[in-house]
Amino acid sequence: MTRRIVAVSAGLSEPSSTRLLADRLLEAVDRHVTAHGEDVTIEVVELRPLARLIADQMLTRFPSGELTTAIEKVLSADALVAVSPVFSGSYSGLFKSFFDNLDVGALDGRPVLVAATGGSARHSLMLDHAMRPLFSYLHASVVPTGVMAATDDFGTTGLDRRVDRAAAELVSAMLAAPGGTDSRRGGFLPAVTEQREAGFTDRFDEVTDFSELLHRASS
Repeated sequence: MTRRIVAVSAGLSEPSSTRLLADRLLEAVDRHVTAHGEDVTIEVVELRPLARLIADQMLTRFPSGELTTAIEKVLSADALVAVSPVFSGSYSGLFKSFFDNLDVGALDGRPVLVAATGGSARHSLMLDHAMRPLFSYLHASVVPTGVMAATDDFGTTGLDRRVDRAAAELVSAMLAAPGGTDSRRGGFLPAVTEQREAGFTDRFDEVTDFSELLHRASS
């Protein structure tokens, strides 16, 4: 069985330290998957080239073109590596806007490794107070070790150890997950039509018009 792992990189520069960290994590993941005797396919979704499409989607509420393809890759992955630069103590707006395309529960049970880059190790708390809650909201399963790479961390053994430990946790979680993934699970926003076709109802569909309430009160 071939496992599919997708990394989402929200780096804004070229070259990007965020992409560099994503590549380091994927190399470690590949090594651990191979050690388990499994085949793996690895892909990277770069958000920088999709920035205009992501902005358009925020206005139209419908993803299109390459953005649709990128979202489908994320939804069909067996595991995710999500890496963002730190902006104002949190993930970047581009990173958040991309994941806003996903329905609640779209990543239900999906193993996710969160990582970030920034100028100082003091930003490491962002992994816990921003990235973990985001993926918990999407019902993903975030592995215990997050990886923060400050500028001075690259080339150090400390970063290497964190990368290896986080990759091992992601692979273990992926291999232990029951069944496979279904690219149709979850989906894009909005999904109201799909929910109604599946038999779900919106409790606000049955709200009585306010003028009718006034009429009843006066009669």
